[in-house]
Amino acid sequence: MDYNDLTTLGIAFGLGLLVGLQRQRTDNEMAGVRTFTLIAVLGVIAGFLTRDYNNPYILPILGLCIAAMLIMANYIKIKKLDEADVGQTTEVAALLMFAIGAYLVVGSQLIGVLVGASMAILLYVKEHLHDFIEKMSNKDLSAIMTLAGISLIVLPILPDRTIGPLDVINPKNIWLMVTLIVGISVFGYFIYKLVGKKVGIISNGILGGLISSTATTVSYARKTKDQKNLAKIAVFVITAASAVSMVRVLVEVAVVVPEKLPQLMLPLIAEIVVLAIMSVTLFYFINKDAKGDEMPEPENPAQLKSAIIFGLLYGFILLLVAFTKRQFGEEALYIVSIISGLTDVDAITLSLSQMVKAERLQTDLGWKLILLAAISNLVFKGVMAIVIGAKDIAKWVALSFGISVITGLLIIWLWPQSWHF
Repeated sequence: MDYNDLTTLGIAFGLGLLVGLQRQRTDNEMAGVRTFTLIAVLGVIAGFLTRDYNNPYILPILGLCIAAMLIMANYIKIKKLDEADVGQTTEVAALLMFAIGAYLVVGSQLIGVLVGASMAILLYVKEHLHDFIEKMSNKDLSAIMTLAGISLIVLPILPDRTIGPLDVINPKNIWLMVTLIVGISVFGYFIYKLVGKKVGIISNGILGGLISSTATTVSYARKTKDQKNLAKIAVFVITAASAVSMVRVLVEVAVVVPEKLPQLMLPLIAEIVVLAIMSVTLFYFINKDAKGDEMPEPENPAQLKSAIIFGLLYGFILLLVAFTKRQFGEEALYIVSIISGLTDVDAITLSLSQMVKAERLQTDLGWKLILLAAISNLVFKGVMAIVIGAKDIAKWVALSFGISVITGLLIIWLWPQSWHF
């Protein structure tokens, strides 16, 4: 007995039940839990027959039979009912369920399970999805279309080879990093849109770090000028956003150079822990009685102009890092990290990660330069908050960011080379 085939049947049975349960809950008359389960099992049997008899016609013929049955069912419904509600969702879901059952046999079971589960979730969130789409503004639609254009139109047509001096400029690689950064920002932006404006100060800090910790710093620092009672809340949100931005740095490193992540992640995590401790301390000992405040409306995170500027900046830093290393040695890269990290830590993080991946930069030096750029960015945001905000936030920002900066510098200076996974 082939237990793998029994497992495949069990998976199809479960997916059919899952999708069918959702359809039946919506009072769908076309197909419910039993019908979807039978369709999934039929797909598996069709796959078994195709595999065992090596006949490529069995699967499409049974698929056409399913389609014909669905067409006939709709035809009968139209004839019997004066105002028949004939949609396409259930019909497409049934055909896809059959295809998933077959693919569990002839293809990848993992992909089959993922598609089946995703279909069930998509059908379940129908009402929420429709409400969300109806509430979308032109800015929201522009963000989606820009991200789609950046990732699905521009990225595939760019050449995947190095060009220009120093052999570090790869157009496709540069635009892939642009897509990564814009994607992270858009993700944070739509989380903000889903949860609403009044999401509490903890969520404000998290979303601020996902969208833009610098913009969050400026927004909350300015608010303290008009509402001095928000000073302590503002410091917490700014610190929490900076902690999340460090997590974002770690994610960028993991995406670009996953094979070196065990050697790169521990010191970065140590700095994240320090910022997290500062955030928790501020929340429990300063803001524990504060109520959630409304997060400022973020700007469109997927503007084409901003994406192009980031791509140019990223390419320039790649050239600058390669040139500096060749002309002045690795020690001069510390200055490049400090200057580059002041305004945009993403570009220098991705550039250095690419250098580590290409083995143009040692791993130990790579994480130090990335962390130094992040510390430089912390200093920049701290100074901005003190200059833009009310006087009341200066001491708290100086304390929170000061401890984080000093700890980060000590990590760079004292971290043992043997401390890694």
